[in-house]
Amino acid sequence: MGESKTERIEHSLVNSCLSKSEINDFISEGKLHIRPLLESSQVGEIGIDFRLGTDFLVSIQGREAFINASKNEWIDRGNQRDIYQFFQTTRRQIGETFILHPHQTVLAVSLEYIKLPENCFMKLYMRSSYSRLGITISTIAQPGYCGCLSLELTNNNNNPINLTVGARLVQGIIYRLNSSAPYFSSPRKYVCQVRPEPSAITADSDLNILNEMWKENNNRK
Repeated sequence: MGESKTERIEHSLVNSCLSKSEINDFISEGKLHIRPLLESSQVGEIGIDFRLGTDFLVSIQGREAFINASKNEWIDRGNQRDIYQFFQTTRRQIGETFILHPHQTVLAVSLEYIKLPENCFMKLYMRSSYSRLGITISTIAQPGYCGCLSLELTNNNNNPINLTVGARLVQGIIYRLNSSAPYFSSPRKYVCQVRPEPSAITADSDLNILNEMWKENNNRK
């Protein structure tokens, strides 16, 4: 069977993932910045290991019944509660531990600050040893991104997991594009972050459009 149209488009946009020698060349030539890169062994055959940083946003049960990820005004008389209220800030030192509780989502960042080339993007995966414990992550860094990497960690295990701050937690695979896609060519919600940031979902413009549709359909004008 031949490739689908989507697969042909993806292959035309993405050249390949960077090998170990290419990653090291990018770093030495100043095309890829990673600070601090504590050990050369963090660069593997097709990826880079990133360490768990010191800052966390821990999801908590607030006074509100739910997190409002819409703009519909029937909720709390139209007052949009800050999503930050559903998270608690905490910090650990390098070498300390952090407990990730069962079915809990915690927002963290990498210890390393990075800057990607404008023709490369990065996908993050849990290192196998941690994914076997039931921890999952879903993160992508856009071409030209600069900042610490956002780590949205979820413990799918039935047991708490004690993590060491500063340990190599995730692996980043860098993919090269056939053309540049500057990060700041369009407005961004998350810019050069160095600490965890909660979701900025309510800044999505389509929610305003959908809210207007909802009001019209429900005579709320």
